[in-house]
Amino acid sequence: MNWDLLLTESRIRPSNRKSDARSAFESDYGRIIFSPATRRMHAKTQVFPLTEDDNIHSRLTHSLEVMSLGYSLSIRFCESDELQRRTGRDTYTLFREIPVIVQNACLVHDIGNPPFGHFGETVIGEYFQKFFERDDCPLTLSADEQREFIHFDGNAQGLRVLTKLQHLNDRYGLNLTCPTLAAGLKYPNPNAIDKSRIETRKVGVYQSEKEYLDIIADHCGLRVGERIVRHPLCYLVEAADSICYLTMDLEDGFGKHLYTLEMLRDAIHADFPEINELISENVPDKAKITKIRNALITKLVDIAFTRFEQNIDSIEAGTFNQELIFSSSELGNHLQAFCIEHIFSISSIYELELLGHNVLTALLDFFTDCLFVRGKQYRRRAVKLLSDNILQVALMEIGAATFNDLPDYYKLRVVVDFLTGMTDRYALNFYRKVSGIR
Repeated sequence: MNWDLLLTESRIRPSNRKSDARSAFESDYGRIIFSPATRRMHAKTQVFPLTEDDNIHSRLTHSLEVMSLGYSLSIRFCESDELQRRTGRDTYTLFREIPVIVQNACLVHDIGNPPFGHFGETVIGEYFQKFFERDDCPLTLSADEQREFIHFDGNAQGLRVLTKLQHLNDRYGLNLTCPTLAAGLKYPNPNAIDKSRIETRKVGVYQSEKEYLDIIADHCGLRVGERIVRHPLCYLVEAADSICYLTMDLEDGFGKHLYTLEMLRDAIHADFPEINELISENVPDKAKITKIRNALITKLVDIAFTRFEQNIDSIEAGTFNQELIFSSSELGNHLQAFCIEHIFSISSIYELELLGHNVLTALLDFFTDCLFVRGKQYRRRAVKLLSDNILQVALMEIGAATFNDLPDYYKLRVVVDFLTGMTDRYALNFYRKVSGIR
């Protein structure tokens, strides 16, 4: 890979931004911060749906913490003699580029997630699996088009949010730089799922954004043969995300009394002996879990960056096929297993996730019925309930005049764009209104 291409300031649409003291990547940061989609993350689930506890993480607070960790990893990149040599840049120049690109990608890594957390992705995928299997399915989509609804993923939706749905006056959304977009592309894959490769484990790009993926790949030099591979900085973004969700969800779970410090010690002391000393300190348990969390972050950051630096050759060649924190240490694996058993699987989370299932399924039923099954009187009324901004994006994409003129794929895309952009409470309230509960 060529680091001049990996750090290009190119955008999907050539920029007419007036020159100022900021770099192109610092300009990206401003565009993201002031985006409505970023604001909406404050009311989207991280782990605990519809929680009344203001101390529990939302998608936005999680993303801010991921951004902070990504920045820390990036500073180590800038100070690495080996990475300076590879990029051909000095420390100061790198500081204006690498940390800003990574923090941008970290901040938006969950921007496409639907209401009710990752279970919301499952609900949407399961719904469309059954929808397309219906003998009387009212829509005609190709196998490629169906696949991205059946395997709905917030990463692909996030790219659409950033490149199109933050609509101003054209079809380029926030028009971020290609490196910022590429660093957030965990799955640069618009094709069938292939779990043998890290970049194709999910459908990470919709058919509607495939053209943009090609532009990003060409500008950043991400083609290896016929494959489009990850941007190297994507591995740092992914590591920051994994470290945060493991350690901060651990702290949230402790605050909800879901486990004891002794249970945590038994699970990870072999990989993290420091926990024995931290638990024995004569301080309140709340202070202990904070110290444990900080120590875990420090250790996992060290593991992630060491693995990144050691494997930079295979990362650049597109052959590195693992997450950084799960590739060499059992600590990440054991923490993940502990969180799954003691935090993510509790009944109160399941109850609220199933509430989310009812809400999202009912809304999908409502819109698919009114828009695609019933007559024009229902269709006209249902279209008025959709976001006009989202509808205008779809119309602009293919040059259509009205919703009725859209191909079936884009009609369904409008529905999913609208529902996935909702916050948890907005979705719940919208469901109550259209179902007649209030």
